[in-house]
Amino acid sequence: MTVTRSRVKQTRSLEDRMADQATKLKDQADHLPAGAEREALLKRARIAETGAHLSDWLQSPGLRPPE
Repeated sequence: MTVTRSRVKQTRSLEDRMADQATKLKDQADHLPAGAEREALLKRARIAETGAHLSDWLQSPGLRPPE
């Protein structure tokens, strides 16, 4: 018996989705008091922002291959 995996076609780029995720996480963190849970949300937001900008950094003209 084979199991078929449902496929989803993404309509927005990964960068857009990660930037939106970062914004949502920051909004959630703004509604929490200072503490471990808030810091965890802010950490996840920073990671999502970094991921959203990663392709820009990789495609920047300042990068050069190692010699």
